[in-house]
Amino acid sequence: MLTRVMYVTVYVTDQDRALRFYTEQLGLEKRIDYPGPDGRFLTVGAEGHPFEIILWSHASAAGQPPRAREVSAPGPVVLESDDLRKDFEIWRERGVEFDGAEPEEYPFGFRIEARDPDGNQISLRQQRPVVTNLG
Repeated sequence: MLTRVMYVTVYVTDQDRALRFYTEQLGLEKRIDYPGPDGRFLTVGAEGHPFEIILWSHASAAGQPPRAREVSAPGPVVLESDDLRKDFEIWRERGVEFDGAEPEEYPFGFRIEARDPDGNQISLRQQRPVVTNLG
């Protein structure tokens, strides 16, 4: 039986540039940096959470679906914020490029899409609080 998702892979053309984006701009932390025989195994993750993103060296747009910029679909990575509007301002000051002018409300909360230096779409979300009926 499966117990958890360990990794998701994002294909990048320059691992050092991607590492700077995911750590210095988005604020994730570097976890593993191992120069293995099959290539550098480099991961980042959110502080306090076990899930990791592998930044794997590969040709440009290797993990991009066809027409990736033409459809309104989540990116290969969806990151959650507890205050998306506040974090959006911080990320914008750090030079993160977004597909929209500001986060938008949608049925599940707030969202905005960003792009890493290789054009990989990063979906940034804040979930709408769940209201429970205690009556």
